[in-house]
Amino acid sequence: MQAVTAALRENERFTVTSHEAPDGDALGSLFAMGLALDELGKDVVMFLGGPAPLPGEYRFLELGQRGLRRQRPADFGERVLVAVDCASASRVGAEPGTVDAAPFVINIDHHHDNPRFGNVNLVVPDASSTGEVLADVFRELDVALSPDIAEALYIALVTDTGRFQYSQTTPKALRLAANLVEAGADVDRIFQGVYENVQFAKLKLLARALDRAQVLEGGEIVVSHLVRGDFEAVGATEPYSEGIIDVLRSVEGSLVSALIREPPREGGPARKVSLRSSVDEVDVSAIARKSGGGGHRKAAGFSSDLSVEEITEFIVREVSAQVGSAAER
Repeated sequence: MQAVTAALRENERFTVTSHEAPDGDALGSLFAMGLALDELGKDVVMFLGGPAPLPGEYRFLELGQRGLRRQRPADFGERVLVAVDCASASRVGAEPGTVDAAPFVINIDHHHDNPRFGNVNLVVPDASSTGEVLADVFRELDVALSPDIAEALYIALVTDTGRFQYSQTTPKALRLAANLVEAGADVDRIFQGVYENVQFAKLKLLARALDRAQVLEGGEIVVSHLVRGDFEAVGATEPYSEGIIDVLRSVEGSLVSALIREPPREGGPARKVSLRSSVDEVDVSAIARKSGGGGHRKAAGFSSDLSVEEITEFIVREVSAQVGSAAER
């Protein structure tokens, strides 16, 4: 904490970014950090690259109108990079080489397998969200919680805790939520924007994933996949697949769920895989790391050029190994 807050105080020019395929914690944390640095009088640019559009459920934040850039600033090499909610260096900024191109990197995260790729690192694995970590950072920096900062942090918190239903919903997280509401976070606006503003094409994409879902290993594993043509057929973009994995996760009796999808664009890996675990005995981040990915113990992901069948076999093999090891203990 001291090293990170010192770096934020002592430097004047920053680029703030998060990970590719951003979720609520990524976007909320990115926006909150940008606003906080602006409050401190810093020269700050918010950046998130890549060709994919941002998830539609966060349109109400109007990040583009608030200065979020999709390309690196021309003076990127002269700015301190603040990476929030990034479990690995390769995903930072949604653009290859982002970390290597920065003169100094501040890494703030809550993923337990974060490799500490920054020059200074604040990684708090038992935090509910990166937004929760940032709330502590802002307190140390004496940054007041404006309504906009509170709302951004609330989005990070409510989405990464699954609306305060996941196991990382701690008393501290709930107290923070109350503080953010008191500071001006509009709970109804956030709920309407994130959870009741679903594009019809996203529902059609979900229908395709459900139609292909397989129940394996006696019901312990649920796997589905989306091919590139599915996105085009229903008029969906890549972020529309966000959240489908959580529907698969809810199947009765399942320990692990997986969604394998072909990104609807050329370039990059052939397939991306999202993993969810419903039990402590299976650490899906360990499975993801074996394929160059990472994440949380119960929510992780990786990219692969293997076929759907090969990825499915890999997941079944790794889950079975972990379940077997747990049973032996």
